[in-house]
Amino acid sequence: MEKSNVEHARTCVYNVNYHIVWSVKYREAVLKGGIDEELKNIFIQIAAEKGFTIHTIEVMSDHTHIFVSAHPKVAPSYIVKMLKGISGRLLMMKYPELKQQLWKGSLWNSSFYLETVGSVSEEAVQKYIERQKTRG
Repeated sequence: MEKSNVEHARTCVYNVNYHIVWSVKYREAVLKGGIDEELKNIFIQIAAEKGFTIHTIEVMSDHTHIFVSAHPKVAPSYIVKMLKGISGRLLMMKYPELKQQLWKGSLWNSSFYLETVGSVSEEAVQKYIERQKTRG
């Protein structure tokens, strides 16, 4: 584990990271023409307000990828809920034409992909745990 990735909190030391992906409803290619940059700014603002850190954002025309870190008490579903809910509402208000393109529905598909990301491989962790009994 790299020291630079480790965060210190009052009751724990952690390195909790997620790769999150979700798409626009109906996979419509609407995240372009400035909307993509606005969306990135909204995500950064939401993260700052809600207490998690976005390291990388890539907005494609019909989906988004985010690499985020958070305290262990912050559930990944909460992160997704905040990012999708707030950004969808704000973009629909600022760009009313999105409502027409998406048949007056919501901006985001209801599902998402989530993967935990660590600086140590699964195999390395398993070997480390297996070796603990023989150390003592």
